[in-house]
Amino acid sequence: MKNIPRKIYLQENEIPKVWYNIVPDMPEKQAPFIHPGKLKPVELEDLLPVFCEELAKQELDETTRYFEIPEEVREYYKTFRPSPLVRAYNLEKELKTPAKIYYKFEGNNTSGSHKLNSAAAQVYYCKKQGLTKLTTETGAGQWGTALAMACAYFEMDLTVYMVKVSFEQKPFRKAVIQTYGANVIASPSDTTDIGKKILAQNPGTGGSLGCAISEAIEAAVKTDNCRYVLGSVLNHVLLHQSVIGLETKAAFEKIDEYPDIIIGCTGGGSNSGGLMTPFIKDKLDKKQSPYFILAEPVSCPSFTRGKFTYDFCDTGNITPLAKMYTVGNGYIPSANHAGGLRFHGMSPIMSKLYHDKIIDEARAEEQTSVFEAATLFAKCETILPAPESSHAIRVAIDEALKCRETGEAKTILFGLSGTGYFDMNAYEQFMDKTMTDHIPTDEELEAGFASIPKFPGIE
Repeated sequence: MKNIPRKIYLQENEIPKVWYNIVPDMPEKQAPFIHPGKLKPVELEDLLPVFCEELAKQELDETTRYFEIPEEVREYYKTFRPSPLVRAYNLEKELKTPAKIYYKFEGNNTSGSHKLNSAAAQVYYCKKQGLTKLTTETGAGQWGTALAMACAYFEMDLTVYMVKVSFEQKPFRKAVIQTYGANVIASPSDTTDIGKKILAQNPGTGGSLGCAISEAIEAAVKTDNCRYVLGSVLNHVLLHQSVIGLETKAAFEKIDEYPDIIIGCTGGGSNSGGLMTPFIKDKLDKKQSPYFILAEPVSCPSFTRGKFTYDFCDTGNITPLAKMYTVGNGYIPSANHAGGLRFHGMSPIMSKLYHDKIIDEARAEEQTSVFEAATLFAKCETILPAPESSHAIRVAIDEALKCRETGEAKTILFGLSGTGYFDMNAYEQFMDKTMTDHIPTDEELEAGFASIPKFPGIE
């Protein structure tokens, strides 16, 4: 039996020098974004009023397999990367499983999550273009925190539209964002026309990522020398997050191991895509055949109960149309503790890979079951996991228990995308047994599906 260390670290000089773009290797490309006015595929000039030019180019690039990471970004990465690949020995022992469980831990920075990987890149490119202001949305707050950190480092002004239910549940997350100098606004708000419209239609709404995206984009296009940046879903975000999977592969090579099962929590796709795409390349190249599982909340079941079709990425219907798994841009998830896993749709790349069965499976997990897994993990591994990551932990535990039943010693990998130290209200509700599960009814989902636009010849 090999003596595998508990934590496998790369050296600072082993931080990847490139990001990996999976699109050139996909057997079939994801469907193009569609301009809702022209009803034609989006072109570069359509994106430039909203995104900085280099990010827009990365978004539309279907031929460049590897992008060099700018040296300024790599230098910033060195403050929190490389992140460890950890063998969960204590969890294995508790579960009495023959499985080997590993997790890639992305919580070693103040944001507590993987989001800083893309935030650093996006702010760098915006700064290089000469922009001075940025807007964004945030759900649980990790992306808003990460972007505030990157903006402070590169000296950029930032306004964050935070989903109202998270704004109210997580005042300390808001305070951290403000500590880094950003302005935080609860969404929907009365600071934008779209926000006012949404509030008029649904005065008591807790908001959604779709609402916050609409407000952030409107504010960006109405502000001089300003652009909008997004923390998940889009192709260029998955590109930047590939540093997770590239590091993970390199760490496994150090111990001569390879995962049989790879699990990622998924709300928009940045974490799961970042972890999985370098391994998916191995599957496409027929070098390895890992089994990929996406974990999402039952309260926002885009993959497991959604439709694979064109939809707006925002509630205000001002973004391009994306072909993705969606529960409808008008769907408002319940005010539970799924954190950032509240987006109505999914990454077009991850949606296409799942639709084509390259990604093998998606599972929707109930809130109480997720927190049961989270608390067990915390007791065994000493890290309090974010609610988002805990969906992946739930699936990893279930797979390890299957191995206990069958006697198979499979190697399981999951992404621990962040920490849960700002989610104590949720943990308190779980411990007090006041936490409930909300499984959307068919009628609730149909109301969301009704918001999916219908254009001739586009579906």
